[in-house]
Amino acid sequence: MVLHFMHHTCDTPHAEGPEMHDKFLSYFDETARQGSIRKAAAVLNMSSSSLNRKIISTENKLGIRLFDRHADGVALTEAGIVVLEHCRNTLFDYQRIVSIVEDIRDMRTGHIDIATLDSIALSVLPDVLNAFKASYPEVGFTIQTTEPHEIMQAVADGTADIGLSFSNDLHPDVRCQAEKSTPIGAIMAHDHPLAERDLLEIDDLVPYQMIRAYDSQLHRSFVSEAVATLGVQLSTQVSTNSLPLAKAMVLKGRGIGVYSKIGFIDEIEDGRLRYVAINSPVLRGLRIGVLISSRTGLLPVQHLLTRALSKSLRSLRLDS
Repeated sequence: MVLHFMHHTCDTPHAEGPEMHDKFLSYFDETARQGSIRKAAAVLNMSSSSLNRKIISTENKLGIRLFDRHADGVALTEAGIVVLEHCRNTLFDYQRIVSIVEDIRDMRTGHIDIATLDSIALSVLPDVLNAFKASYPEVGFTIQTTEPHEIMQAVADGTADIGLSFSNDLHPDVRCQAEKSTPIGAIMAHDHPLAERDLLEIDDLVPYQMIRAYDSQLHRSFVSEAVATLGVQLSTQVSTNSLPLAKAMVLKGRGIGVYSKIGFIDEIEDGRLRYVAINSPVLRGLRIGVLISSRTGLLPVQHLLTRALSKSLRSLRLDS
């Protein structure tokens, strides 16, 4: 490529940086589009002499000629062709940003469908949604609590905009926006015989009654998978899809809950309940994530909510 360089003045290219970015890109683009300074000036509603001066001034400051002048108008130099491509990319990106910002600024209504684990619905969602509603009071939500595989499928099918669930085994049509290590352990009353232990083997749980999340008949549970390899049998007193019921029973000492900390954070932090890790690669390797479709993009309001949820999730202390 042959570049037509011109003599540099003592001015630096930064001398008129704001003008370069604010107006010159549109001047340059329109002149290249029209192939004529006179025609471009008419479109831009300015005099041709003024437009020509601005182009020449910028060429001098850059030290490179962007246009060759001839009797019928102007033609891009080889350098000008390269600059034009970047110029138009910049203008396109800027207009896209303006459009997104306007969408966010002008948002007054909207609806977001969320599929979530009940533990997240109890612990994370209330504070995040309260803060979000303060900024976007007319955005509505449909929130369904269900099992992990149903959450994943809802996001994959597009019936849920956002999923909050285990992220270890992603559906091909689902991607994880953010995730957090969230091992399942033993949760018990503070005065339980196992409460002072730092780590439990699954065998340690055999003498006690378990309180567990309801296991779908169609899909294996993480706890069942961990237990199956050991050939032991845990005694399950209650299997329920109601986390509030499970929490109430654990608080009353009716059994050991086999859950992650996420639905019991307040009770663990104030000392009413104790969380003890279980020595199982399956249970200790679990992660919870903010799940979105890998096939469709997020609307601005959905993107803002996923960021808020991701920030809240990352702030939780769930693996210690």
